[in-house]
Amino acid sequence: MARISDVIEVFLKELISDSKNRTIEIQRNELAKYFDCSPSQINYVLTTRFDYVHGYYIESQRGGGGYIKIKKLTMDHRDGIYAILLKEIANGITKMKGNKLIVSLQERGVISEREAKIMKAAIDDTAIISPLNIKDEIRANILKNMLAAVLG
Repeated sequence: MARISDVIEVFLKELISDSKNRTIEIQRNELAKYFDCSPSQINYVLTTRFDYVHGYYIESQRGGGGYIKIKKLTMDHRDGIYAILLKEIANGITKMKGNKLIVSLQERGVISEREAKIMKAAIDDTAIISPLNIKDEIRANILKNMLAAVLG
């Protein structure tokens, strides 16, 4: 049986793929009523599965007539990767976030399956022999250099 988070994610992705401009507007409370869950469950799905790393941009308008706009980003190789490098990788990235980023790039066709496997192996904790307090910084540098090599 699928978890409610998975069901909500699939539902939203289907709505986005059916829309002409890859953008949807939803009301959190209405969606929560539809799935018979709390609005915080909707927030959880949005923050963990529809962020920039996964290729989405979320805009939120609060209040009585508030809405959430979800837009599927297109990946222009130069501008998109540069933005990812600046925003997501920055000076440090966790293994989990790095893996999510790699999967997202693979799903969008920016990198191949083989490149994704190599990148995941390179940023794994077992490959980085260093004190714990600087592993994320080393991982970020490795990931930036690999992306620059692949996309350069």
